[in-house]
Amino acid sequence: MPVRLALLALLRHPARTLLAILGVAVSAALLLDMVMLASGMRENFRDFLLIRGYQLRVAPKGTLPFDSEATMDSAAALVARVRAVPGVTAVSPVLGAQGTALLADTMVTAFTLGLDPTVQGDYELRRGRDLPAPRARAVPGDTIGTLVANAAWFARTRLAIGDTVRLAVGYDPQLRTVLGERRFVIAGEARFHYVATAQPTLAVPLATLQAMAGDDRADRVSLLMVKAAPGVDADSVRDRIQATAPRTSAISLAGATAQVEQRLAYFRQLALVLGSISLAVGVLLVTTLVTISVNERQGEIAVLRAIGIARGSVVRQVFLEGLVIAGTGSLLGLGLGLVTGEWLEGILRDFPGMPATFRFFVFQPRDAGLSLVLLTLAGVTAGLYPAFRAASLPIATTLRREAVA
Repeated sequence: MPVRLALLALLRHPARTLLAILGVAVSAALLLDMVMLASGMRENFRDFLLIRGYQLRVAPKGTLPFDSEATMDSAAALVARVRAVPGVTAVSPVLGAQGTALLADTMVTAFTLGLDPTVQGDYELRRGRDLPAPRARAVPGDTIGTLVANAAWFARTRLAIGDTVRLAVGYDPQLRTVLGERRFVIAGEARFHYVATAQPTLAVPLATLQAMAGDDRADRVSLLMVKAAPGVDADSVRDRIQATAPRTSAISLAGATAQVEQRLAYFRQLALVLGSISLAVGVLLVTTLVTISVNERQGEIAVLRAIGIARGSVVRQVFLEGLVIAGTGSLLGLGLGLVTGEWLEGILRDFPGMPATFRFFVFQPRDAGLSLVLLTLAGVTAGLYPAFRAASLPIATTLRREAVA
């Protein structure tokens, strides 16, 4: 009986009910997006760091990876020491530099990574060939080198796989001098995980970049990516690496997550504020509509009470009206939230410096569950005032007023 009466009351004004449901759907979509933003970044960052299974990063002491131009010396010996640490299964050394492609009519600067392709965790090859396996240390100018580049670099240079390009490191635009220059054949196109999509990026063999960068970087690296054995506690491995190489900073997944969360705290605070606002808007919207419905049906409610319908039955009917609006709007809002989340993701993906594989809005079933729980509570809360108003109507006075009217 209360369910049927609640549905009939809502269908009495279909346009108003539809607009209310759409309003709740918009609030639900915003709430879901904010929940996804608040909880998804942390989970996504963990997956982001573990794209290739490397749980640890070893950087120059006091810095984050590539947070500065600092490098670590005696790289070969350092890599050997870290590989010998119990629990370490792989070490990927990386050197970062600015490489300038010297073209016929222009110059294109790109973030250039020197790495070992057999253990690298920085990119995935999309097409073409990969870098060759490392050999003895290269000497500038002895042979033609090999590089892979991302789509942004191909778009800027208008080169293609198989072309040859002159690449310089340490280019000084005022003096027109370079630390090292070499010809490279473009072997393939890659997607780099940790750099922005729009950032032109190259990868060359580590020994080649070390040789091109001059004597100052002949045996240096910017970063070591370390993979711990399955079942081994990564934090204990980090402690062993730190003891073995005290002049470096060994960063575990938990430590990196904590540091990045500090930098992304703005987004979490924004998500909390906007999510709370969307929830409040939904409550006020449903409360307003159900209150208007109760005011319009005061005579009807008084008649029901006069013929013996219990106060609790009337209260349940009013609550059900709010729950139907909130529930229907919430289900529509979940689908709308996924669509708007992808749209917002596209906007934030173009944020300067954001890595290509990092995502802000990550859908998880628990996010949808949390949103539904919050919206259900909002529907119940929205029904409190109109239910109290319906239950407290004076029967005789209301019937007399309706009769006179």
